Amino acid sequence: MIEIKKHSGIYTLTVMQQLPIGLSEAWEFFSSPKNLEKITPQQMGFKITSGEPGKMYPGQIISYKVSPLPGIKTSWVTEITHVEQEKFFVDEQRFGPYSMWHHEHHFEENGKGVLMTDKVAYKIPFGFLGHIAQTLFVKKQLKGIFEYRVKVLDEKFGK
Repeated sequence: MIEIKKHSGIYTLTVMQQLPIGLSEAWEFFSSPKNLEKITPQQMGFKITSGEPGKMYPGQIISYKVSPLPGIKTSWVTEITHVEQEKFFVDEQRFGPYSMWHHEHHFEENGKGVLMTDKVAYKIPFGFLGHIAQTLFVKKQLKGIFEYRVKVLDEKFGK
């Protein structure tokens, strides 16, 4: 399930995916920043530029290069702000293409494996023009990125 809602000029994207794996395996994979490149579409040109990120911890700063539109590269810097082992972690944009980016990653073990929920609250710059961009391409692009992730994760974890 992928859904985007708007409230007070902020958009919230929610993605829920059931994975047939244990909580430890899910946490090991998703809490490693180096795995981001594996679940991001190649056309995004996603590359970590801050060196080999070690084990995730609150306060960790990670920088990337990403190409949100063909031919346009930008820097993106995030901070891991919260980590609760095998439950959730949060990354927030410190510098990048959005006015605001707050991404929560939640993990809940159940009888089928792990229910993973991504919740991204984001705001686009440029006021009214940003809302037009959201309608014309940002919403579609974000949904596409997360649809790609769902597909890659289903293939990787054998759903």
